[in-house]
Parts: sequence; structure tokens; C-alpha cells
Amino acid sequence: MTGRYSILLLLPSALLGASLDLSHATIKLPRAPTPQALTAATLLIDEIRARTYLTLNVKQMTPAQGTTITLVESTEGKPESYKIATTATGITLTGTAPRGLLYAAGKLLRSLDMKRFSAILPTELNIASAPATALRGHQLGYRPKTNSYDGWSVSMWEQYIRDLAIFGTNAIELIPPRSDDAADSPLFTLPPMDMMIQMSRIAASYGLEVWVWYPAMDRDYTTDASRDKAVAEWSEVFRQLPRIDHVFVPGGDPGHTRPAVLLKLLERESAALRRYHPKAGMWVSPQGFNEEWLQEFYQLLKPEPTWLTGIVHGPQVRPTIAQLRANVPQRYPIRNYPDITHSLQSQNSVPDWDPVFALTLNREPINPRPVDMRKLFLEARPDTIGFLTYSEGCNDDVNKIVWSALGWDPNADLHEVLLEYARYFIGPEQAQSFSQLLFDLEENWRGPIATNAQIEKTLARAQAIEKAAAPRDLLQWRLQQALYRAYYDAYERRRFLAGDPSVRVNEDLRTRVFALAEALFQSIRMQLSVPLYRAISRDRGATLDNIDWPITDRKPAPHAGPGALYDDLGNPANEPHLVRNATVRTGFGSTLAVKDGRSRLATFTVEEALYDAPLVLRYPNLDRVARYRVRIIYGGERTRPERLVANEKYEVHPMQKIEDLYAPLDFDIPQQATASGELTLTWTIPPGLGGNGRQNQVAEVWLIKQ
Repeated sequence: MTGRYSILLLLPSALLGASLDLSHATIKLPRAPTPQALTAATLLIDEIRARTYLTLNVKQMTPAQGTTITLVESTEGKPESYKIATTATGITLTGTAPRGLLYAAGKLLRSLDMKRFSAILPTELNIASAPATALRGHQLGYRPKTNSYDGWSVSMWEQYIRDLAIFGTNAIELIPPRSDDAADSPLFTLPPMDMMIQMSRIAASYGLEVWVWYPAMDRDYTTDASRDKAVAEWSEVFRQLPRIDHVFVPGGDPGHTRPAVLLKLLERESAALRRYHPKAGMWVSPQGFNEEWLQEFYQLLKPEPTWLTGIVHGPQVRPTIAQLRANVPQRYPIRNYPDITHSLQSQNSVPDWDPVFALTLNREPINPRPVDMRKLFLEARPDTIGFLTYSEGCNDDVNKIVWSALGWDPNADLHEVLLEYARYFIGPEQAQSFSQLLFDLEENWRGPIATNAQIEKTLARAQAIEKAAAPRDLLQWRLQQALYRAYYDAYERRRFLAGDPSVRVNEDLRTRVFALAEALFQSIRMQLSVPLYRAISRDRGATLDNIDWPITDRKPAPHAGPGALYDDLGNPANEPHLVRNATVRTGFGSTLAVKDGRSRLATFTVEEALYDAPLVLRYPNLDRVARYRVRIIYGGERTRPERLVANEKYEVHPMQKIEDLYAPLDFDIPQQATASGELTLTWTIPPGLGGNGRQNQVAEVWLIKQ
């Protein structure tokens, strides 16, 4: 069955060649539109007005009296699919419930050239489109830990949720008032529960799914009293929210409840959830589980409890998605929960990031990474129903759009995706330049800062866009973000090349970075400084506080003598003996240790092998009769146990806790290990550990001939 609703657009000059001028359109709405049709119509009216200053008049007219945009609501075809057809008399948008018309309107808006007093569709649109991925969502947590969200008003949230929907998002994930955060923020515009209610209402008004990330925070859920308390607390949240489609409970980070106890609690919580939201699902992840708990989790799933809806894979989950799928009953779908917001010490850190950027931009900078995001999306796509990304602010806005676009079409051209992003949010005049700037910013982080000439080219492009921008365009926060990063990156490179961090260079760049930080606080409440904007910490997006961070070594390297074979692990240009594979990646230690002189830059960077995987160095062509010793600086994030073995059978040092991460440790290599002229050094950790998996870390190694 099909319902037909029309928006009639009367144009003074109708079609201009292949283009359609909507600048002076008159709209006819149906007398009794469905919510889907009304939402799509309202979206078109509001967003055209916001960009063109044109308020389209609403009148009742017959279709024959003017050019039309006809909205057709269909129950046939794949859910959320749509068609757009341009004819001699206008445009027809056909959408399949529940959200097809919403996405058709979004595609039309992304295709329009909208300027002051002008809205032109430059070419005909004739497409049929359906999403390839069922779940396409993002976590939007109103909590103090985020770099911006805690300062947003209800209207700001509505605009952002609408923006995401226009690019194909169909779900958002909320966070309850009690999580691993402070109870309050000086930037809150509403109490957390009140804002959670509003965000659920907003999502419901657009027909989007509402998920709730609900950590099991208490230390003990083994007694009836503790479970009763938790059920009462969660039930009160469930009761107040207008819409909940699913609840996701992470097994860890935060959380510390073994699987048998956790699932017993969640069975009761799922019953409480369905009292208020009868069709809502309950999901859980084995996040942070050690090997023992993981195997227990698998065993608990074998009876296939019916109250459980699905399983989530995300940060700190030991098995891969494919391994999880192989061990989880087929009745349970798997949802991906990828980290798109953090740039270091995270699930998806920037590969081989220069330590200067790691020190200054740190964990949560403005981070458009379109090429990296496509790679991560395609790797994670098999065996899942889709994704709700892990996000802690608007620093990852470009990444959200890329994931939503690829969720709709995994073969989407990234250049076209970012061109639509630039056209819609910045404007048609600079769409090409701005979309390229987003790619350039990702290239700024490729390779050593000293030799990356792209950084200066990126700044030049950004400054050209800035110079050509109209005053209204300069108020756009997405433009401000890109400019901030371009100026910041260039300033840090010039400071590094100057060699002396105590000498101020390019004060004009530094001044502009501060000005853009203030602009971003005013426009989107981005907290780029702890003292100025009440950010929660330096690594939570407060990059302005790191702009003058020490980026040269304050203490010399340990002297190893002539001829020592050296690996600066974490520096791809200087780790000749590292055996690379899929489990090995670059990691980082403490920025504070660099600042106070305990750690050099070489010690700040490490190579890490995830979970139980070994870290291996291989040395060919050694002197068969000489004796060798190895000097190690372990570095890394925290004290931890490590074991070192030569040629897989000679113990160099036993499993021991590394207490001082920055002290050089010397060990003799058994002569038998080098008698063949080849040496393999293998580092391991105790098997089966839980947590984030970043345990097996080594910063610097010297092989010294005695």
C-alpha cells in the first residue's frame, strides 16, 4: 500500500537546463501527512531556510499549477530505501518506511547548491538507493568527560542529530546520569537525566533508534539486595525515556563483574526494561574480559538465553569479530562498537604517529581520518549487523559522517562523501577546497613531522579558504575545527624545526590557534583548554594547553658504545630488527614523563603486541664467536610483567614486573644463542590477561657486542 503526499514548488522560471531553481518555491503539504512525510517536509523547509534566508510559502494548490516535489511513502522495498526521480514537472521522492523519506530528503539537501537567496539543484537526480548496513549509529554522551557535548543545549542536540540523519544515521546511543564520570559539569545546560529524556524525544521525533550504553558500575552484584538496588536504579531511567530500542551493557571499562554474575543481573534488568519498552533488546559485550572470563562467557551463551538480544564487539575485546562470531550462537547478532574518537592509547590509534603530535594533540584532538575510517569500516564489516561508534565529542564529526555514508554504501567514493559534507555544511563556493582540506589534515599525520611538507601545503589551503570565506561561513564550527588543526599542525612543525622549544616561533600562527579555540567554544562549546574552558583534562581534547609542550629531549640517550645495533621502537624509520605483523603496532607512554625529563622522545614511543602476541626482534649476520648483551628501556603506559627469551629457548630474563619504565636494563645474551650468527629476541607477557591488551610494550633496544 502506498500513500502519496506532495510538496508543490512554483518556480518563476521552472527548470533551467538540467538544473532546478528552488529559490522562490511555494510548498503544498497534504492535509493529513504521516509523521514520516511531515518530518521530511519540515527538514527541507528548515534547512533550506537556514542556508538561503528563504522561507518557502505554504499554500494549497493542485499539482498542475506548479513544479512539484512529490513525497511518496511506500511499504514496498527494503526498509529505509528511497528513490529520487527528476521529471519535466519536478522531483519525486519515494521512501520506504520507516525512514526512507527522511533519507531521500537528506540526499536532496546534500545535492543542492544553497547560497544567500538561492537554492539550486545543479543536475538532475535519478537514483534508487538502499542501505547496505542495517545499523548505522553513533554514541552521543551528555557527560563531563566529553570535549564538547556537556555544554550543548537541547536545540544544539536537535541540530546535530538532524545533521547525522541527513547523512544516513539511523540510531543514537545515550549514556545514563551515572557512569564513569563526575556527577556534574560546570557546562551542563540541563541536569543529565533531563537532557537524556530530551535526546530520546528528539531521536523519536525523527524515527531514529535509541540505544542506551549502561555500564554495571557497582562493585558487587552477588546478593539479592545489590541486584534489587541496581534494578530499581535502572528501571527509573527506563521509565522516564520516551523511546528505548536497545540497551548495551559493557563487560568492562567500566565494569568488573565476572560473566556469570553479570548475566544474572542483566536477565533481571531486561525484564525491567521490557516493562516500559516491551520490544527493547538487551546486549552485552565481553569487554575487558581475561581469557578465563571469556571462556566462561562463551559457556553461558550455549543454552541461548532468550532474554539476551545480541553481542557487542568493541575496544578491549580479546577476540576478533570473526573469532567472536565463531564462538557465539548464531541466534545472537553482533554489533560493532568502534572507537573513532581517540588518536592514541586506543583501539584505533593513528598508525606510526609522530611523537610531536602525540605529545601535543594527544588522545582526543580534532581528527578527520577519512581514509583510515574506510579501512577500519571495511575490515570490521563482515559478521556484524552494523555499528554504533564510540564517540566522546564532536572532534570526530567527519569520522561519524564517513561511517554513516559507508554504512549506507560501502563502495561510496570518499571524495564524493566529503564533497557533500563540504557543500552542505560550508557551502558550494568552497566545497571542493574544503573537502580536500579534510583529506590534507589526515595526511598531516603521515610520517615524520620534520619531512612532511604536506603540513605547510595544508596550512596554505586552509588560509586560502579562510580568506575567501564570508563572515557567516567563519562562524561555522566545522570550518573552525579544520582551521584550528591546520594552524596548530603547522605551528608545531615550525617549532620542532627551530630546535629550541624555549624560543617562540611564528607568533601569528600561535595567536590564530588561540583565537580559533575561543571561536570553537562560542560556537560548539569545544573545551580546548582546562583553565580557559573547563575541559576535564589535557588528554580529553584540551590541545590548547599542550601547544608549548616540550618536544625535544631534556636528557641524553644511554651510551651504548660504538657498533651497537639500535632499535627505536615506535619509530618506523629506526627499528630495522622489528618483526612486524598484524598484532604489532605503535604505542606511546606518558606525556608527563617527557615534560619532566624522565622520558626522552625515543622512550615515549613503543611498539606493542596486543594481548598474548609476542614482540620479536631478529638480528642476522652476527659475530658467531663474540658475546653480546642487550640493553632495554621498556617505556610504555604502566608497570607490568615481561619476559625475554633468545631463540625461543634461552631465557634472557624471567617474567618480572617492570617497575621503572625509563631506566635502562642490561642483560647478558647466552653465547649459545648467537653461535649460529642469528639471534631472535622474543618478549612475552603472562597469557590470558584482560583489559585493553596493550601490555607487551618495548621502547628502545641496543644489542651490544662485548
